[in-house]
Amino acid sequence: MADPQVLHASGAGLGIQLHSWPGPEPPVVAVHGLTANGRCWETIARELAGGRRLVALDLRGRGGSDKPEHGYDLEHHCADLDGVLDDLGQERAVLMGHSLGAYISLAYAATRPQRVERLILVDGGAVLSPEQWGKVAQGIGPSLERLAQVYASVEDMLAQVRQAPFLQPWNQATENYYRYDCIKVPGGVRSGTSSATVAEERANLNKVDFSRFYSQVRCPVLVLRAGQGMLAPDQLVLPPDAAARLLRDLPQARLVELDRLNHFSIIFQPSPERAQAVREFLTA
Repeated sequence: MADPQVLHASGAGLGIQLHSWPGPEPPVVAVHGLTANGRCWETIARELAGGRRLVALDLRGRGGSDKPEHGYDLEHHCADLDGVLDDLGQERAVLMGHSLGAYISLAYAATRPQRVERLILVDGGAVLSPEQWGKVAQGIGPSLERLAQVYASVEDMLAQVRQAPFLQPWNQATENYYRYDCIKVPGGVRSGTSSATVAEERANLNKVDFSRFYSQVRCPVLVLRAGQGMLAPDQLVLPPDAAARLLRDLPQARLVELDRLNHFSIIFQPSPERAQAVREFLTA
């Protein structure tokens, strides 16, 4: 698949970069995770191409979007989404969010129910215990450490991330994502997402009681759950008990278990089961 078309939209007082893969209208609007950028959706965009256009944001502080010193919280992300949907001419949209993006999409659907037609939560959106969040932090540890690391070249960076067990098997979409993430800095290259951005984001998320959002969601919901841990079997972003509570609190939700995928491969790896579930959900 060719590189996506790059678009620009107005967020809450700043510029948001978008990646648009072709397909029939109206688009699915996709929101990425904590350390990611909009190019992470390439594999899913390819699977959707015959049925829907996919437009993915670079969240503020990531990729080609503006990077303010502060403002990394749900309120600002939701305000940015308002601007993006307005610029796309979408009064209502299907939102699909992965990880942090699932929590942002959940909050948006709850606080702006008139703007969300359907909601897809990709391995995220549940209330976790402190112990469970600790397991998640262990699993995403290598991704957090990479943000502050300066590499001599893009190839040196790729040589390291290609070894990550949770990114196997390596594919071109994953490589495209990491290449896009690199920016030039003194001494080489590093991730375009800063550690300070992610630290503020995590601190603000810890203050949010996500359980207050569930009863406000009015649209159909699809939950895609990765059944494999990241670096260890128990490093799950949707542990079974948390997923069960999520379904209890979102009775209109349907859960699809993707037992062979982990929190990263659920977004990067091809999956006929995921593709079928999303297509069926969009046409139901």
